[in-house]
Amino acid sequence: MPVLTGTLVVGLPIADRWRSMVFYRDAFGFAPLGDPAEDGVPEPLRFRLDERTLLMLIPTGGFGWVIGDGRQIAPPGVHESLLGLGLASESDVDTVIERAVRAGGETVTAPGPQPWGYSGVCADPDGHLWQITVEPPADS
Repeated sequence: MPVLTGTLVVGLPIADRWRSMVFYRDAFGFAPLGDPAEDGVPEPLRFRLDERTLLMLIPTGGFGWVIGDGRQIAPPGVHESLLGLGLASESDVDTVIERAVRAGGETVTAPGPQPWGYSGVCADPDGHLWQITVEPPADS
């Protein structure tokens, strides 16, 4: 089994660089990396999620080029992944879902108790789904 020694990059296709930068900054508190390009948005548009993980947002035309081989990106409303964000408390989950809506996203599943714990799902302006949950205790 290979051992991850570098950075893990999660890439998502986006329609609008500025709108996406503002959403991820305002909804989740992620700070974009790098100096702004002419449009005021760093190129590439990346956010450091932790010491080894980056979120990179790629315009849809560039995303198709990156994945290559004539592959198509999924159309809006078709989801092939669910990104998760663990937080400390139920009120933190509520707050992040509310901030996501104010930043241009939408609530997909309102925060509340689920069989696996307290959770809600929101979508960014491009429809990418984020499940926001209360992080289980470290000993579970």
